[in-house]
Amino acid sequence: MAEKNFAAALPAVLAHEGGYVDHPSDPGGATNLGITRKTLARWRNISPWTSLPKSAVKALSRDEAAAIYKDRYWDDVRGDDLPAGLDYALFDYAVNSGSARAAITLQTIVGVAPDGEVGPITLAATAKLPVKTLIVDLCSQRLAFLERLSTYPVFGRGWKKRVDGVRVLAMKMADQPAVGTPAPEPKPVKSDIRVRQHIQIIRAELDALEAAL
Repeated sequence: MAEKNFAAALPAVLAHEGGYVDHPSDPGGATNLGITRKTLARWRNISPWTSLPKSAVKALSRDEAAAIYKDRYWDDVRGDDLPAGLDYALFDYAVNSGSARAAITLQTIVGVAPDGEVGPITLAATAKLPVKTLIVDLCSQRLAFLERLSTYPVFGRGWKKRVDGVRVLAMKMADQPAVGTPAPEPKPVKSDIRVRQHIQIIRAELDALEAAL
């Protein structure tokens, strides 16, 4: 399996997330390394989350951000138990659109009941299929989901570029499942503030839907 791949996958995700931003039209508010003020407050068990100062978000360390990504996304989709390459592809999908959405897409592909949680049944079904086929199918269905959003005409170019990049890197990782050292950190992509704002909108909508369930 791919227990060491988190160290290689995280820099690739962070290259898309960028540094500190606090745009007034961004529903996520102050965000650093892709971690919102609300997420950081929950991580630190601070309630209400608005009591966490924005300065704390700005001062967020890479190590703490890594711990959050590991616990809330990588572990949530069972990254350590997935084949190399697929682990990264599902991780990035979870960060972008929520762990449940990513899990449901994978479950649909492997033919198990979609409950939004990667468990033993999903892992067993995943292990029976070629990893590269799974990567291609996952990225294709992820993009199809984004294309159905009403704002795709505005933000689609950035989304497609991200998904295409994930597919390419995931396929390379699948060719090197036993590598013990992290892959070189990818060059940061130019940040599109509009795309990042809408990612926060998607996350806020998903949070609201989960809270209503």
